[in-house]
Amino acid sequence: MQTITTIGLDIAKSVFQVHGVDAAGRVVIRRQLKRRHVLAFFQRLRPCLIGIEACASSHHWSRELQAVGHTVRLMPPVYVKPYVKRQKNDATDAEAICEAVARANMRFVPTKTPEQQSGLVLHRTRHLFVRQQTSLMNVIRAHLAEFGIVAPVGRHGVEELLGIVADPSDKRVPEVARACLAALGAQLRVLKAQILEFDRMITAWHRSSETSRRLDDCPGVGPALATALVATVADPKAFRSGRNFSAWIGLVPKQHSSGGKDRLGSISKQGDRYLRSLFVAGALAVIRYAKIHGTKHRPWLTALLARRPTKVAAIALANKIARMAWAMMAKGERYKQPVALAA
Repeated sequence: MQTITTIGLDIAKSVFQVHGVDAAGRVVIRRQLKRRHVLAFFQRLRPCLIGIEACASSHHWSRELQAVGHTVRLMPPVYVKPYVKRQKNDATDAEAICEAVARANMRFVPTKTPEQQSGLVLHRTRHLFVRQQTSLMNVIRAHLAEFGIVAPVGRHGVEELLGIVADPSDKRVPEVARACLAALGAQLRVLKAQILEFDRMITAWHRSSETSRRLDDCPGVGPALATALVATVADPKAFRSGRNFSAWIGLVPKQHSSGGKDRLGSISKQGDRYLRSLFVAGALAVIRYAKIHGTKHRPWLTALLARRPTKVAAIALANKIARMAWAMMAKGERYKQPVALAA
């Protein structure tokens, strides 16, 4: 057991698979571990390199194993898959992880702190509730449309519909349907109140984070995006450049180049969809403000809007904002106004 230098650990809910090799690459151990025996097993080992796929509960196990003296590296599952030999099972996965973690050019995922994971839980829960709110609004509109009752688009239109449901003298809605729609309306109000509470929590966290407050100075970045960046990006210096950070979010064109010919397509849409949507929303807000107040102070944006549709320009601007945000996080600097804006 003392000769083990590298371990591939395939984590799961209950049964974990261990694949360990020595310095020469010879297999020393292959075994399954019940969840309750994992920490005790690794406490008996001398410090070694442990590879884990970056998936559910991987950050928790990374922190636990580092606490007992091991070096832990998390890897995106898509980078481990090429090392899987033929059939897919836990033992083969653990062997692939063990081989992948030893590669010199492998890309690793920094381990998140419990505070960062808590921030992500807050954002994801709010995002789930927003989706449920939209779903409830659509359901209420659809059900009332069956009785010929429609309202203008937007939240105010839904409030008008709920007012009709709450009016017992309006005979267009049968009593059974009225009871169901009233229940949906009550659920909608609960969701709205909870979303407002989550917004207050995000604002409070934003004010308590120095990095988040610095990011808020960047155009197109508000408390929601700033806190999401702080929670998602454990180590900004893990990216070599702003371009790599933007590519990680999925805001750069897909490449299909060969033979010295560069072929660029639409954006890759890889990485975190939620983070990418916040960047695009921020870019659209900057464009909307520029159209209202004039774009003479942003010559780059002015020229882009003159030759490209608004949504295409928004993607390009989101890419630019992402690069600026990375530079501010990696270098610890504040946002610097361009000369044209400062004049």
